[in-house]
Amino acid sequence: MSETDALPTSLTYDSETDRPQEECGVFAVYGSDDAAVLTALGLHALQHRGQEACGIATHDGSRFHIERYLGLVGKHFTSPDLPNRLPGRVAIGHTRYSTQGASVLRNVQPLYADVRGGGIALAHNGNLTNARVLREELVPNGAIFQSTSDSEVVLHLAAQSTKTKAVNRVLHALKQIEGAFSFVIMVNDELIAARDPYGIRPMVMGKLGDSIIFASESCALDMVGATLIRDVEPGEAVVVSEGSVRSERFAPSRTARLCAFEYIYFARPDSVMGGRSVYEARKQMGRQLALENPVEVDVIIPVPDSGVPAAIGYSEESGIPFELGIIRSHFVGRTFIQPTQDRRDLSVRLKHSANAAVVKGKRVLLIDDSIVRGTTSLKIVRMMREAGATEVHFRSACPPIKFPDFYGIDMAGQKELMAANLDLQSMTERLEADSLDFLTVDGMYQAIVGEPRNNRVPQLADHYFTGQYPTRLVDHDRDLSDKEFQLSLLVDA
Repeated sequence: MSETDALPTSLTYDSETDRPQEECGVFAVYGSDDAAVLTALGLHALQHRGQEACGIATHDGSRFHIERYLGLVGKHFTSPDLPNRLPGRVAIGHTRYSTQGASVLRNVQPLYADVRGGGIALAHNGNLTNARVLREELVPNGAIFQSTSDSEVVLHLAAQSTKTKAVNRVLHALKQIEGAFSFVIMVNDELIAARDPYGIRPMVMGKLGDSIIFASESCALDMVGATLIRDVEPGEAVVVSEGSVRSERFAPSRTARLCAFEYIYFARPDSVMGGRSVYEARKQMGRQLALENPVEVDVIIPVPDSGVPAAIGYSEESGIPFELGIIRSHFVGRTFIQPTQDRRDLSVRLKHSANAAVVKGKRVLLIDDSIVRGTTSLKIVRMMREAGATEVHFRSACPPIKFPDFYGIDMAGQKELMAANLDLQSMTERLEADSLDFLTVDGMYQAIVGEPRNNRVPQLADHYFTGQYPTRLVDHDRDLSDKEFQLSLLVDA
């Protein structure tokens, strides 16, 4: 496949679904004769984290083997000859949704480079917030970049490091990057799993027999029959080699701030993150929502599929019946042909249809995991009214989203975020709902961590709602400074 064989979809926020787009998923195996097969299975479990591209790299004790493709895991890594194509007892894999770099094959991971002392292959979930600044420093020193991915910066930092051992050069590179990241990195036949100093992006460690496994989510461990050992700690790199599993600290210990949206939307419900069941956290958000925002209705209806656990929790807490008043089609992909502009509202019906037998003549409460722009929410409210609902109320199981993300989640810009630009009354009118409310920030914390937000040291990365970003936004802040400088020149002129 050539680099020009890009996917026929936009790389940016999908306004048709009005959902933040998935990040990426990583998986790694050390010490198994079935390393490639296990990695392919693990990537299947992580397919929800990125449907744009996928790749697997292995090491057979003497050389690397890498396959990378645009498209889904099941299209490329299911044939019986996979162990022959990708031999070795060490493997890393990646599912991709691009938030940095175009959708071409050269940006698909794992990325690979030959450096002093051998080869390095890496896969990355997250975004580096100082990648462009580092890139501009590396290029004058001889770095020749082969991709537009921010992840490649780590390869060049390792290549230019003066450390003697290859593993130490990688650790030296990790000390220089900022932002949110979970990396799985093969350095010859050694494996490194590393997580950013705040633990914004998830990473777990498991065991299958004598094999060590790392994954973005515990559901991938379940897929291959592995046992969850623990989370990789913030600022920790776990280095696995023959007969050795050791922990290296490349950054000072900080209070973990796992991304709140992992619990709200991104992670699979059957995963465990930070010792908490994602499914139970979502149900608890629904219960908390019922306590904070009660309403007199006849039936609770989730916006499928991600709104289901919260709707169950709301129903359990309120005693109001839960019904599947919206049926979702699972056979409409992102590339499905869109209606013409004058029939744009039909696009939501490709994925959602009303169950009129449940809705007609009822006061309904719609519950969704979040509201971004509100475009799909409006269409669903209208759908309920057309199906005969006498009242349509709406509740979001997370707080109002007012700020963009810079850590690997692709969502609308701040000018497009409904809650960033409208008050509650205006939002209610925009959605044509009888009422609208959101879970509070403290309510979200109560549901996820069991206590209100610690304003001094927040327990989650909650910048979507508070504007308080865990790390410096080096590249973004520099862009703003450059724009202000250019504007000042125009004013002075």
